[in-house]
Amino acid sequence: MSCLKDFTNQLQTLKTQIFKQTADRNSSNKGQQQRGSGGIPLTRKVCYAVGGVPYQITNVAIGVSLQIFLLDVVQMEAFYVSMILFLSRAWDAVTDPLVGYLVSRSKWTPIGKLTPWLVLSSPFGVLSYLLLWFVPQGSTSQALSVLWFLTAACLFETLMSCYNVPYLSLNMFLGGDQRDRDSATAYRMSVEMVAMLLASVIQGRVVSVYNTEKQEACLQQDQDHENPPSSSPPLQETQRAFLTSALVLGALFFLCSLVLFLGVKEQRAPLCSDDKVRPAYLTSLKLLICHIPYQRLVLGFVFSALAFQMSLGNFALFCSHAAGLGAQFQHLLLVLLASASIAVPLWQVVLLRIGKKATLFIGLSLFIPAVIIVACVPSNLPVFMTMCTLMGFSVATIFLLPWSMLPDVVDDFAVRHPSCKDLEPLFFSCYAFCNKLAGGLSVGISTMTLQFVGYTAGACYHGEGVVTALIVLFSPVPITLLLIGMIFFRSYPINERQCLQLQEQLTTVQ
Repeated sequence: MSCLKDFTNQLQTLKTQIFKQTADRNSSNKGQQQRGSGGIPLTRKVCYAVGGVPYQITNVAIGVSLQIFLLDVVQMEAFYVSMILFLSRAWDAVTDPLVGYLVSRSKWTPIGKLTPWLVLSSPFGVLSYLLLWFVPQGSTSQALSVLWFLTAACLFETLMSCYNVPYLSLNMFLGGDQRDRDSATAYRMSVEMVAMLLASVIQGRVVSVYNTEKQEACLQQDQDHENPPSSSPPLQETQRAFLTSALVLGALFFLCSLVLFLGVKEQRAPLCSDDKVRPAYLTSLKLLICHIPYQRLVLGFVFSALAFQMSLGNFALFCSHAAGLGAQFQHLLLVLLASASIAVPLWQVVLLRIGKKATLFIGLSLFIPAVIIVACVPSNLPVFMTMCTLMGFSVATIFLLPWSMLPDVVDDFAVRHPSCKDLEPLFFSCYAFCNKLAGGLSVGISTMTLQFVGYTAGACYHGEGVVTALIVLFSPVPITLLLIGMIFFRSYPINERQCLQLQEQLTTVQ
């Protein structure tokens, strides 16, 4: 009887444990359903990823070609080029966070909260991009040219803020949990890398036209003893090539934004609520700036992005004047971006195994030996191509990892400030602003440095000072900036275990 009683007690205990586990599992599933973790459909991920194409193709075109376009096609002085590029990016200091705040204050419509911004900004963004590459006929005054391109650049940056900030914030409105959002980010980065590859092919053809016409103009001047061989006439074929590429990229901009609108339907994010506290603009910014994980992530991202953009922004000039490989520039850029496109899904697999922070450090570290070797042996084409492959793998990490880490920071903020909701667009807008600010600083510093060492707009030949400056801007300066960024990433406090805890805490908060 004693044995039977013990067996009955054990059976009752086991039954109680099974009921408890079942209840816990049902409670967990219910919490996950509230967070929308049923998974994001593949078609929605793909359409969302296609929406990132417009920003990347225009960014590649501006980063690779606008400096050359203004210096050697428009034949504007380097000081004014630096002023235009820097002021247009500095304008983002106002537009990006402000647009983010305005988006966060927007009300839900039948098509969503973010989608109306995307729909309205797309056609005007295409038009402003075309104006950026159009040279007004009969405008001989440099002051008018500076005013024209400064206005076009600021208008384009404003409209791209109205498109890109809601688009980036859409990651939090796709549904699903953290793993689903990370997967959607990986899809986005893969498609954006392919878009950058396509844009580099188009802009590479333009730069090829530029190099060919420039060489012909310089040879003609060398044969003409009446004109000094230090400057060249306006490059008409190159000007037409730039405008043609702008039309092609503008068409892609419109088509991709259309795919985004038709293929993605916004889901109400778990942090959205009809009963919410909306702090003032300056109060919201203060909350973001004082949030330690966001602060460390932003500082690491700024210095790392500045390092990459400093190096890649001078890539075309470095190939042409320091390495003597201007004719191979298109192929080198294709190798770099092709390797970056391949690396994005590989880094996604790696981060799932060893974590985001460790993957970020491994990927960023590859950039340092690559640019050192290229700077030491710039004219060796096989070595240059091999190092471009290594640089591409490193570039993929700065595209993928910081953007995958940002939603974790948003979740951490939501746990610490449960009454402050609907601030996701402000998080993403400030982050996007830092990326653009890094691009503006890199171009501004580069062009001012070239002006200081005697770079002449439209010149056929440049002295040793210009070559040395390009080498320094391509390798030592970016390495220093990247090391500073890695120090800030090292102090980033959120790890994989904390991410899981945040998901559980968010379920409780809701």
